[in-house]
Amino acid sequence: MTELDRYALRRTVREAAKRLSRAGIASPDVDARLLAEHLLGGPILLADGAAEGFAAAYAELVERRAAREPLQHILGVMWFRGLELACRPGVFIVRPETEVVAGAAIEAARAVASEEERAPVVVDLCVGSGAIAAAVALEVPGARVWAVEADTTAVALARENCEHLAPGRVEIIRGDVTDPAVLAELDGRVDVVVSNPPYVPAGEVEDVETAGHDPDLALYGGGADGLRLPLAVVERAAALLRPGAVLVMEHDPGQGAALRAAALGAGFTEAVTGQDLAGRDRYLRAVTERASRA
Repeated sequence: MTELDRYALRRTVREAAKRLSRAGIASPDVDARLLAEHLLGGPILLADGAAEGFAAAYAELVERRAAREPLQHILGVMWFRGLELACRPGVFIVRPETEVVAGAAIEAARAVASEEERAPVVVDLCVGSGAIAAAVALEVPGARVWAVEADTTAVALARENCEHLAPGRVEIIRGDVTDPAVLAELDGRVDVVVSNPPYVPAGEVEDVETAGHDPDLALYGGGADGLRLPLAVVERAAALLRPGAVLVMEHDPGQGAALRAAALGAGFTEAVTGQDLAGRDRYLRAVTERASRA
């Protein structure tokens, strides 16, 4: 039985967008459409109407979004570099700016594959949901990817996402990314280390849209400046990487100078800051000293 014909359905979605706009949602039209398509099971443009029960279920989802529950939690999915990943409460929601960070790591891995004609070895420290690791595995065919994460909920989700998107391509390890015993067998053999560690300075809100929904463990880097864990990642990466290899690590816009200095102090010979699409300082790109030629 049809509850709403196609015209009533579209009116309902337009009204939902107005409700979300009044609530201060940044993308009300897109969110209203995605919530409707979540219930419809397909594109709204192809829908002739909606079945009985749609209006009540849709109104409930719209109110959840108006109350600032993340869209990704409501839908159970999030998107990253064209990939659709499972998303669950308790695991960091991947951000658009991280796509640029992943792109820099993918570029470095592709350079190894092209210039040295071999499969690059890539390690993702603080893998979270598995978004970066899955993107590397899919966009760099043949890459061997290891990933480390301390949180058990995130480990389970990362394994699910990576096995779904890149089956057999990513090895997820539960452990402390700063522990030298974790992946010790790869020390001095890795081509690219990529990391999106917790880095938010104490007391700062990282993203107003997801404030209160992302776990603190995935946000705050430690210390007033948020640098405790990022600095430890730099040190661990220096041990993992082979000569001439690359570290790409996301950070807060105010941490660039400190992390460049830390990388040079840890033995990297090049350290630059990369920007996200909004022009903000967003990631460290550091290169280890190249092997001398005889």
